[in-house]
Amino acid sequence: QVQLVESGGGLVQTGGSLRLSCAVSGRPFSAYAMGWFRQAPGKEREFVAAIRWNAGVTYYADSVRGRFTISRDNAKNTLALQMNSLKPEETAVYYCAARDYDPRRYQPREPDTYDYWGQGTQVTVSS
Repeated sequence: QVQLVESGGGLVQTGGSLRLSCAVSGRPFSAYAMGWFRQAPGKEREFVAAIRWNAGVTYYADSVRGRFTISRDNAKNTLALQMNSLKPEETAVYYCAARDYDPRRYQPREPDTYDYWGQGTQVTVSS
């Protein structure tokens, strides 16, 4: 019923920029806290960024702070991740995630705090 679809991935050179998008359907977008995670081959899924229901609070992994920006457009049911100054080690599949509106035990940096996941979009950063 609830579906998340990522787009915007691709190949970019070191130092370049890329903007990822996530479209949500099946439920009002404003009801979710949203997050971005990434997973490289042989690695565990890691937190990248998150944003609360009203967009008033954001969270970032230390490794991307200052270079990545997470944002949402509730009217269009879309989430975005602007990525600047990309590095080769950030090559991974990037996933969009959503959590039902409920502040109890909300841990934005933990994958298991989210209820829904997209299929992912590949981001490749060349050396």
